[in-house]
Amino acid sequence: MGLFDQILGAVANPNQQGSLGQLGNIINTVDQLSNSTGADPSTIQSVLSVVGGQVRSALQQKQATEGNEATQALVNQYAGNSPNPQAVNSLFSPNIQQQVTEFAAQRTGLNAGTIQQLLPLVVPVVLNFLKSGANAQNPQNGGNPVLNSFLDADGDGDVDIADAIQLASRHIGR
Repeated sequence: MGLFDQILGAVANPNQQGSLGQLGNIINTVDQLSNSTGADPSTIQSVLSVVGGQVRSALQQKQATEGNEATQALVNQYAGNSPNPQAVNSLFSPNIQQQVTEFAAQRTGLNAGTIQQLLPLVVPVVLNFLKSGANAQNPQNGGNPVLNSFLDADGDGDVDIADAIQLASRHIGR
């Protein structure tokens, strides 16, 4: 089952945190990023995809060293739709932030300064997608199929965040 299928499952499951409102807020944030940077939405989605791949690596490392609960706690703490530099700092050392910035700039065509400015918003948005699968009553327990699907991806380097945003946008009719 793909990441988007997991997200739709979370939206449909009252025991999980996902909702159409949450998806709408994420899509609005992507649109706002596009408007504020002057980049087209597909470029912003590419940024989300590239940064999402780096977030996956960081979360996989956290999961391997600290376990599932610590990983879910980080997702719950930093997920959102507003800028949060602590979200970036919690996942990436300054050296890794620079590498993520340069890699995203190469892959998307945006300049590194723009990517650096986008990171404090893009990282919480990616985490917000992942939070949608958390247990609605007790987010730290009960597993998170969206996060698990994201972390147990096939390793092909294709993070479905951009695809999930496009599908979510179509799903809610935007």
